This record gives sequence, structure tokens and C-alpha cells, in this order.
Amino acid sequence: MPTAKGSFNKVTRAGRFIQQQAGPERFASFYPAPLPPDPLVRYDTELQDLDERANRALGRLEGISLFLPEPSLFLYTYVRKEAVLSSQIEGTQSSLLDLLLFEAEEAPGVPLSDVREVSNYVAAIYHGLERLKEGFPPSLRLIKEIHAILVKDTRGSEKEPGEFRRSQNWIGGSRPGNALYVPPPPHEVLPAMGALEKFLHNDPIPTPPLRKAGLAHAQFESIHPFLDGNGRLGRLLITFVLCAEGVLSQPLLYLSLFFKQHREEYYAALQRIRTEGDWEGWLKFYLTGVEEVSRQASQTAGKLIAMFEDHRGAIQKLGKATGSALRVHDLLKRRVILSLPVACKELELSFPAVNKAMMNLQKLGLVREFTGKHRNRLFSYDPYLKILAEGTERPG
Repeated sequence: MPTAKGSFNKVTRAGRFIQQQAGPERFASFYPAPLPPDPLVRYDTELQDLDERANRALGRLEGISLFLPEPSLFLYTYVRKEAVLSSQIEGTQSSLLDLLLFEAEEAPGVPLSDVREVSNYVAAIYHGLERLKEGFPPSLRLIKEIHAILVKDTRGSEKEPGEFRRSQNWIGGSRPGNALYVPPPPHEVLPAMGALEKFLHNDPIPTPPLRKAGLAHAQFESIHPFLDGNGRLGRLLITFVLCAEGVLSQPLLYLSLFFKQHREEYYAALQRIRTEGDWEGWLKFYLTGVEEVSRQASQTAGKLIAMFEDHRGAIQKLGKATGSALRVHDLLKRRVILSLPVACKELELSFPAVNKAMMNLQKLGLVREFTGKHRNRLFSYDPYLKILAEGTERPG
């Protein structure tokens, strides 16, 4: 991959590298050209086929989401899985279980700073979605709001939260002179982001939503407008664009697992945009991910619906104990990690009733007590958690 030092004054259709000076050292920073690409993306047979397949897979996912028995339930779990995966790409050690324990006010198995970053990501998703529902368009103001939430009380909280950077940043290496990539200098950030905002609003020309989301993500990563949190916010931008454009009614498409599994290819595809103007190569990679993730999300949704029905059928054979067990089971679908006192409060049932219901679910193999304590016990809806946690295991 070309370094910042080896690309002086190179020009591609995606932008240009311009020589900069930091003391005695020279380096090249990238000035991205406004979207859409000029000339426009060339849709050969392969790219056209990928585009059609990705749109069909996304359409099937949207169709399934419209018929989900409890859309909010799936949104709850998908949001948290995406938060974990996107944060892991940036180096956090938090797993899905760590996040769920943190939300249940229990100590996670990793530093609090790591799991707090993931928790902030969840809050940022919900904030962005709420703003979109209010009719607020994807904009620089919304991007800044989301960024401030992302880095609140984390290791990035001292790096101008909610404000575009006023100093040079870089990717890879210890300084701009040996970096793998140097984004535009600070005075170019606002003009570049302003042009990106216009593109999101179909200026100068309309762009189909799925392509728009992919192009905008790559452009955001090239601008790298903040001192921290750019990767997480850039991945969120894909989902927000698709929801704002009405392609998805529920934000069930998250690409972080695909990007995590193909991390080197992901970064290489972004870099080839800058060094070679290869927007077509990036879109092929991105659309492959959209198709794959949409198909997996559809399969997971179907698997969970069938599993819930199977478990409900098993619970209905408990006789007199069925009623309370079903209520606890319904609560576990919304809160995969659950304590008995919380269940009592949420369901307005007595402690003996909830305890008996949980023991019945444990005998059926549906829940597991995983603290090993006699007091302050925590139960997990184990079959559900295993499906959700696929791919989110703690790095290492």
C-alpha cells in the first residue's frame, strides 16, 4: 500500500495528493474530489450484477422486517451486535456478553473504557434513528451530534467531541511522514464535508440509495473529519443513509461483521480509491458485503422466529406452570441477560413465581445461570445468546 510519503502530487479521479511540510519532513495529504465520481462509476457486467443482487437481498431483508412479530426485539439485539463488532474493528476488547452485563449493571470482563465505547455506540444509533424519524436529514449537524455521543466519557472524549478536527491526523505510522494515509489538512475538512452533505441531498445529481451509502462511507473515511471515532461513525453512516432514503424501515443491515472478517481487503479497497481512483473496485467489495450480510440477517431472523416458536411449544407443555414461564420467556427475548429481581419488577410477579418459572426454563435447557453464586444470580437465554454472539467473541 503506498505510504503518505510516496504519493507526492499524484492526481486520480478520486482526488489529489498534495505535498505538505511538517518541520523538516515532507508528506502527502489527500484532497478528495467531490462526489459523485467524475467520470461516473463504470457499471460493467460484474458490477451491475452485484448491484442487482445486493438490492434484491436488501429488499428481502426489508420484507422480512415488515413481518417480524416484534421488530423492536430484533432491533435491540442487532444494534448491540453491530456496536460490539464496529468497536472491535477499532481495537476494543468488549464482547456482546460484556455489553449485556454492563447494561445489567454487572461488571464486564474487560476494562470499563472499552465497554463504555460500545455502549455509546448503541446510544449514538438510537439518537440518529430518532432524529431521522423526526424528519431531520443526514447532515453535518447530525453527524456532529452523533460523534459527540460516540466519544462521550471515553478515551476520545478529549479530542474535540462533536467538532471537526483543527489539527492534522493520519492512519498508520507514528507521524504523517511515515503514515499509510494522511487525510486532508484541517482547513480542507469543512469544504470536503460540505460537498459530502450536498451529495447526500442529491446535489448535483440523484444517486440510487445503496450506491449513495457506499460512496458516502468511503468519502467520509477519506476525509476523516474527526480526531477520533471516524471508523465507527463512517460505518453508521451507511445505515443512516439507507433508513433516511426509505430503503430500510428497520436498521437491520450492519456491515461491521463483513468488514471485520475482510479487514485487510476493506482497508486496501479504500486506499485504492485514493491512489488509483478505483471507485468500481470499492463498490464491488461493498456490494458483495451488502448481499452477504443481508442474506445472513434474513436467515438469522428466520432462525430466531422458528426457535422462539419451538421454545414456546416446549413451555406450553409445563401444565399449570406455563403462564408465568411464558411471561419470563417473553422478557428474556427482550433482555437476554436477566436477574430474578429485575424480572419480578418488570413482570409484576412475586419472587417465588419468577424463581420457579426460571427453574422450569432451566430444566428445559433454555436458560443458564452463569455466575455460580447463591445470591445475585444472573440467567442468560443461552440458545438465543449463542446465535446473537456469532462473530462477536472477544478478540485475541
